[in-house]
Amino acid sequence: MNERPAAGERAVIVQLDLGQPDLEDQLEELRLLVASAGGEVVAEVGGRRHSPDPKTFAGKGKVHEIAAMLAAGEADLVIFNHELSPAQERNLERELKCRVIDRTSLILDIFALRASSAEGKLQVELAQLEHLSTRLVRGWTHLERQRGGIGMRGPGETQLETDRRLLGNRVKLLKERLGKLSRQRGVQRKARMRGDVLNVSLVGYTNAGKSTLFNALTHAGVYAADQLFATLDTTSRKLWIEGAGNIVISDTVGFIRELPHSLIDAFHATLEAALDADLLLHVVDSANHARDEQVYQVNQVLEEIGARQLRQLVVWNKIDLTEAVPGIDRDEYGNIARVRVSARSGEGLDLLRESLAEYARAKAVSRQEVLAAVERDAHTLIN
Repeated sequence: MNERPAAGERAVIVQLDLGQPDLEDQLEELRLLVASAGGEVVAEVGGRRHSPDPKTFAGKGKVHEIAAMLAAGEADLVIFNHELSPAQERNLERELKCRVIDRTSLILDIFALRASSAEGKLQVELAQLEHLSTRLVRGWTHLERQRGGIGMRGPGETQLETDRRLLGNRVKLLKERLGKLSRQRGVQRKARMRGDVLNVSLVGYTNAGKSTLFNALTHAGVYAADQLFATLDTTSRKLWIEGAGNIVISDTVGFIRELPHSLIDAFHATLEAALDADLLLHVVDSANHARDEQVYQVNQVLEEIGARQLRQLVVWNKIDLTEAVPGIDRDEYGNIARVRVSARSGEGLDLLRESLAEYARAKAVSRQEVLAAVERDAHTLIN
């Protein structure tokens, strides 16, 4: 498993300027990620580079600066807000004499902390093992020696080969289990989709307020906190909407920039709730100055999982922090495109319910038209 920061561990964080435009936003996000993992940032190291150093990512001089910060802050580990290669991670640990993890390992750690369902834990373990498979050589001194000694003699397999084989077997088992769970859920979803109930999924950048909105609408009591990835496991509830009847609404895992592909793959089953929705409620933190970039990142992940073409209703959340007023914005065709609300204070939630009722009625009309067309075609064939 990935080495994870223990609660209260002291970390030096590293964010290098490689020409990206939103450096301060990325640094603030890293601070939140460390806090969400239970760590404490004791020092920050920055610097500009045209490209990463192939051996240590940061370069010799910067590694010496990190070492000085480690000593001064009595830190336990170094966290890079970049993706490190296995060799870079290994070289840095050798130079700094402490654990070094990258952004992907940090996010995996938070997912491991948050996963509560059996399926969520399987998904996290799969992502961790696939990440670990590229890093088996780190810090191991015995890996290239042949197994030997009484009771240890075998077919000449090195310890590294054995570990990779065992890890591969575990990955295969996890994928089979997750595949079975996915197929079971698929049967349940098809049964739901045969009905005329509107299926809605909440999507959005992590910490945009999805779970708070979900609780405000459904009174489900789902865990919600001002931290990244507070929700991992998909939760679905029936919601009664005046003038439209029941709809099904689901809360899903939050997205983040540069979400590791291993996590997207592992959590594909969880994200299928978004794929099967009639409508995506794209929750946006309207008080965040980086909201446009966050909207872009969410749409990128939706593209990766094949859900970009689904109809979206943007929920402009946290208007209580911006002094905006509740309201509904429509596009040039008269369709509802955005609703301005505060999930925390409840402002605008009546408008959101009205919007959901409008979509539910539209689905009912569309379904009746499809059934009528099928009936006409059948009648034509008979005659």
